[in-house]
Amino acid sequence: MHLLWAFLLGLSLTNGLSANCPGRCSCDSMQSVQCYRLLELPSGIPSTTKRLYISHSRIQHLQLSNFTGLLALEDFILLASGTESIENDTFKTLSTLKTLELWKNKLRQVPSALPANLEVLKLNDNAICALRGSEFEGLKNLKVLELKNNLISSLSPSMLSPLASLRSLMVDGNNIESVVGPLSLPHLKYMSMENNQLHLIPGNVFTSLQNLQFLSFSGNFLTKIPINLPKSLLSLKMERNQLKVVRFRDMRHLENLSHLYLSENFLSSIDGAQLLTNLTTLEVSQNQLQMLPPRLPSRLQKLDCSSNFIQRVTAPEFQDLRDLKHLFLDNNVVSLFEAGALQRCSQLSNLALEQNLLLSIPLRLPKTLARLDLKGNAIQDMAERELRDLKQLQVLNLRNNRISALDFKALEGLPRLRHLYLDGNPWNCTCSLLRAREVLKAKGTDVKGGQCAAPAERQGESWMSSKKILRQCEHHLQQTEKSKETKKKPKPEDSSSIRFNMDDDDDDYEID
Repeated sequence: MHLLWAFLLGLSLTNGLSANCPGRCSCDSMQSVQCYRLLELPSGIPSTTKRLYISHSRIQHLQLSNFTGLLALEDFILLASGTESIENDTFKTLSTLKTLELWKNKLRQVPSALPANLEVLKLNDNAICALRGSEFEGLKNLKVLELKNNLISSLSPSMLSPLASLRSLMVDGNNIESVVGPLSLPHLKYMSMENNQLHLIPGNVFTSLQNLQFLSFSGNFLTKIPINLPKSLLSLKMERNQLKVVRFRDMRHLENLSHLYLSENFLSSIDGAQLLTNLTTLEVSQNQLQMLPPRLPSRLQKLDCSSNFIQRVTAPEFQDLRDLKHLFLDNNVVSLFEAGALQRCSQLSNLALEQNLLLSIPLRLPKTLARLDLKGNAIQDMAERELRDLKQLQVLNLRNNRISALDFKALEGLPRLRHLYLDGNPWNCTCSLLRAREVLKAKGTDVKGGQCAAPAERQGESWMSSKKILRQCEHHLQQTEKSKETKKKPKPEDSSSIRFNMDDDDDDYEID
């Protein structure tokens, strides 16, 4: 009975709240209101509302009277509503407000007199041109500030000095040409200035950023990595700049750095990375490297050298990389892959070698491989000796090579193979391929591709699914078995002479 009354009381409260909900809004008993396609901020929002979400509306102006009575409001999100201006002190009296998000509007400046308890301020995708310290006055509790995709042209200490507790600063996609230091943000951990117009970062910018852990300057015009980076740094992103050289000796104090991203620059060599002793990820794709970086840090787990001009893979570059798990060498010009070059990489699970110039599958690959990508090379066969140790292999990509036959014994030696990609190879559809087909079906491997290129009358058919090929090969198999049975019978003139056909050519018949 008590449970029934509690249920009815809860239902009554929910219905009562819904009954008072403004038009084009939905309200729930958790003090959350969501509205869409409004022309103005509605009146009659329940005074108990803690979260107010409005999107895709046409609310040109916000004013103080819009929020009268919303004294419990903690989160206000106004998304894609064409808002151009906000009256002074509009949010000042909202003492409980912790999150203010005004994304994808037309604001030209940061709202004034924001409440002191605000912790998150997101003003991404507006038209804000400049920042003034007075706009952030009193925001001692602000932890997250996002101003991505605005029109800001500079950043200086005076603009951000009131933000003593700031943890995250995101100003990607602006027109920032200069940064003046030092930035006095002692608790800052995340800073991103991607896709701006930066050519130079002064060395004093980081003097007071001694807790900074994640820093990104990707998508600028920097020709060198900034000096005096804080020792606390864990991740540094410098992709899509104009780096021609990396001076690792200027970075050797970064003993905590674990992730370094240098892709899409103009680097012709990488030398000295071993000075970053705790580095686990190094990405240098889309540069101008002609050889693999020598003397890499021994703790490296991921190395991406894709889309360069690397020609050779030899053992010395990998002899100390026992923790390496992911190696990307795709889209290079690798023609020489030394047998056993990766034998020391005893944890390697992912190897990408697609779009190179390999004529065969590299020998003595690590037994730990789970994925091997060889798409777009010039490989002509798939031999048992190349794959026999890969007992953990689950994905094998051989698309767009020159393979015409499969060694079924090689497939039998891959017990965990789940996905095999064979498109774009000139398959010669002999009955021997049916043996490979049976092996693949027995282990439940998902096979993509396998269209016949020969003989001419079977072009375009799939040797994995064609019933015509299956029937033809069954006929040949039956004829061969009959022939074997005949040969097993002793000849009348010499009953003691019994001969067996030990040839195994029955799998090599062409399909007529």
